[in-house]
Amino acid sequence: MADADINFYFDPVCPFAWITSNWVRKVQAQRHYTVDWRFISLRLLNAHIDYASHFPPEYEAGHNAGLHLLRAAASIRGEHGRGPMDAFYTACGTRIFDAHRGTYMADGRDHRGTEDFLGPILTELGLPAHHLAALDDESFDAEIQAETDEALRLTGRDVGTPIIHFEPPHGVAFFGPVISRVPGDDDAVVLWDHVIGLAGFPGFAELKRSLRERPQLRAFGVDVDEAGEPEDWHAGSRRTTT
Repeated sequence: MADADINFYFDPVCPFAWITSNWVRKVQAQRHYTVDWRFISLRLLNAHIDYASHFPPEYEAGHNAGLHLLRAAASIRGEHGRGPMDAFYTACGTRIFDAHRGTYMADGRDHRGTEDFLGPILTELGLPAHHLAALDDESFDAEIQAETDEALRLTGRDVGTPIIHFEPPHGVAFFGPVISRVPGDDDAVVLWDHVIGLAGFPGFAELKRSLRERPQLRAFGVDVDEAGEPEDWHAGSRRTTT
């Protein structure tokens, strides 16, 4: 998909990447964009950092699980092409963030990076079970690292996930936006136009605030409706959040 309208770089265990991806899907449906779902690994991105002193205890295991899932994604992409990546990411994200509450940690390991987690996804997508072997196959790491480096060349290194590249290879690229909830259909397009307009200004560097609400996902204990919105947040009574 060299001619995709959007390159979206994701790590499957990042909740904010998941929320942003669902926003992008709403925009994609209304603007008829094509999206190439590409890899960026939080574990490889943070390879130079001492996890014990910089992150909560479960972060290293979570980032490792994301790398394991990206290895499987690389194996699938290598055999079946780029087409299954949207369905693969959707299946992972739905299980992790929309259909599960609480932690995946057990016995010191994040079980999102295991065969027990991936096996049902492969079955659902009609993909061969031999891709399970890729979870622990480090030979895929060079490919994932190269795509992670590709994403960071677009934005600079002091970022996380997701990274979006609109109208590649020469269009605007940026980290985020980091949003805590998926906007409705109309708001999704309005937000997209504002983000692209701001990021496309040649002098734009950064817009940031550190105050934010928790991700509005079932995985974080928030009840959401079928549209993915918190059940206490309805049209006409939207809360202002920071």
